[in-house]
Amino acid sequence: MILHAISGLIFLYLLVRLILPLRVRAALKSAAGIALFAVSQQHLLLRSFAGSLASPEAPSWVLILQSLLFSTLLFLFLAVLARDFALLVRGIAKRAIKSQKPETPGTFSPGRRKALLLCLAALPAAYGIRQALALPETRAMETILPGLPTELDGLCIAHLSDLHIGPLLQESWSAALVEKINDLRPDLILFSGDIVDGLPSRRAKSVAHLKKLRATHGIFACVGNHEYYANFHAWMKVFPELGLATLLNSHRTVDIKGQKIVIAGITDPAAAGFGLPPPDCRAALRGAPENATRILLAHRPTGAEQNATLGFSLQLSGHTHGGQILGLDRFVAQFNGGYLRGWYKAGGMPLYVNSGAGLWSGFPLRLGVPSEIARITLRSA
Repeated sequence: MILHAISGLIFLYLLVRLILPLRVRAALKSAAGIALFAVSQQHLLLRSFAGSLASPEAPSWVLILQSLLFSTLLFLFLAVLARDFALLVRGIAKRAIKSQKPETPGTFSPGRRKALLLCLAALPAAYGIRQALALPETRAMETILPGLPTELDGLCIAHLSDLHIGPLLQESWSAALVEKINDLRPDLILFSGDIVDGLPSRRAKSVAHLKKLRATHGIFACVGNHEYYANFHAWMKVFPELGLATLLNSHRTVDIKGQKIVIAGITDPAAAGFGLPPPDCRAALRGAPENATRILLAHRPTGAEQNATLGFSLQLSGHTHGGQILGLDRFVAQFNGGYLRGWYKAGGMPLYVNSGAGLWSGFPLRLGVPSEIARITLRSA
């Protein structure tokens, strides 16, 4: 509801500042207003006519078109807001100096200026959608884990989050992604949730490629909020068939070169809304070896400081999509404990927040925040 309300406010602002001042026939003005309202309420339309907001079942070209229109609307709003602020400052300055200088006619008419604003808004929208649908880049990095046995120095992890395999990112995308991951020859592949969008029956061909993933010592995953939105129990049967060991407030102990490493995973807070167990790190560690290196897979980065007190050596998270848009990403950080993307120290524990390999179909836009596969090499102190 908050999303729809914000979209409604954007519609009203653009209606008053752009549509109503137009010097055109009333019928054209009404048509423009209706079109503007329809674009502003695209998420409400998806929820009403495309099955669900989490995974709208519509042709990919429809989703791309509506995303282009909505993203253009957002950038148009920002452009008009910036223009109005500049006009306000200019007006205050003119009154302060009591300028009597007559206005110089502009090169463009008001209508042409509005058309120019619209074109300028469409350019970043189109580019952002193109970036959102691209294959993720590989980011290679190293991190020192205190207490990591020297035998495990150089252990390679492919970390992924927020694939959102769904109506936009389909079979060809997932096939290319799997090939790219396998080329890294990782020791472990770790997923931190939001792997899929939609029902298993709808995503059968797209997720089938995950079965081709290869890692020397296993593939493990925790769940994100989107796993709960479309038949959670069915997906929990599908993931093991794909070779993904799904960790629901549980762990697996992996023996590598005679050393034990614990991979733990927790559920997502969204579980409570479906009557399912909420995240429980203590339960995830129950029975785990005391002195082993412990890696936690948690979809959301919030709570990392508390998790560090339980003796985890490293936490891998996602959920934020890196903020998606450079400049506006700070708003995303406010809802995620200040975490956004990249490396952090949480209570002395290294935390990596992945920008995500894909994006939710409801808002596929990236500007300055590319998608990623994190290739993390662990180093002993």
